[in-house]
Amino acid sequence: MLDDFNAAPAAELRGRLRTCCTAGAWIEAILGGRPYSGETALEKASDIATALLGAAGLDQALAGHPRIGERPSSEWSRKEQSGMDGAGDEIKAAIAAANAAYERRFGRVYLVCAAGRGPGELLALCQARLGNSPEIETRAALAELAKINRLRLARLVRAEEAR
Repeated sequence: MLDDFNAAPAAELRGRLRTCCTAGAWIEAILGGRPYSGETALEKASDIATALLGAAGLDQALAGHPRIGERPSSEWSRKEQSGMDGAGDEIKAAIAAANAAYERRFGRVYLVCAAGRGPGELLALCQARLGNSPEIETRAALAELAKINRLRLARLVRAEEAR
């Protein structure tokens, strides 16, 4: 299933990988690990590359992610945050306040894998993570980024195979 992904020219695939994650080190690690023997190998490579990003790479990756509750610009982000579609004004305001508190505390956008999660759960997760130390929170954000990268890579591979 990864034949097209593995065979795609790096210059072309680099731009498509950027739609998954905007961290340059992650993109280059995924490109450099080809060919992948299967989806499990690709997922593992993605998880390792994400974990190795550290705080600076995480900040670079966050450039491609909207705040939870704000209108996402990419189709993938819209699908991932679709659980927010039915949120009422009260919960939207609470999420906006939690986002602001998170940004004041950690100096970056709150990142969570929103796919399959509703507004209440997304709010509760943000509020809980506000109690983390900066080091623990960086690890938590990288773990959430790894989940997002896996979802997006799977979509990308399916798209590559459909080309």
